[in-house]
Amino acid sequence: MDTAELLLHPVRLRVVHALSGGRTLTTGELSTRLPDVPKVSVYRHVALLTEAGFLEVAEERRVRNVVERHYRLRRDRPSIDGEAAATMSLDDHRRGFAAAMAVLIAEFNAYLGREGANPTADSVSYRQGTLWLSPDELTELVTELVAALQPRLDNQPGPGRVPYLLSPVLFPTDPSSP
Repeated sequence: MDTAELLLHPVRLRVVHALSGGRTLTTGELSTRLPDVPKVSVYRHVALLTEAGFLEVAEERRVRNVVERHYRLRRDRPSIDGEAAATMSLDDHRRGFAAAMAVLIAEFNAYLGREGANPTADSVSYRQGTLWLSPDELTELVTELVAALQPRLDNQPGPGRVPYLLSPVLFPTDPSSP
């Protein structure tokens, strides 16, 4: 199975997201974070991601005569880079976008289901707007966004830090004039 095929599955994307930000979790902990996914499915998807080189065993502990494995994302894991994305069909992109949106909806619902969820206090935002950009302006915007986010991408969990899911979506809409 190639990288795109592996990552374009909503449950596997959710597992990858759950382990992002330096988290190390057992399959049991992953199952708790994905309560709508049957445990056997979580175990199967973790095995696939491990076999494919996305996950690695960070630690093993013996708990009640069973070996409990703690998984983490591999730093050198495969990804869908620009070159791989360029080889994807329109249907692959459609599936990828649908999987990403399914993950986003599931994560947002999980957030809202937590005790004490407060979208206003937590600065939750899901605004949309239209930007009129030339190709050069688009390149400049993307460069500025990457520069603004880059210093925070390597932040690790720590006191006072809460993980936030940022999901920028950018695509051209109907170009007809207003």
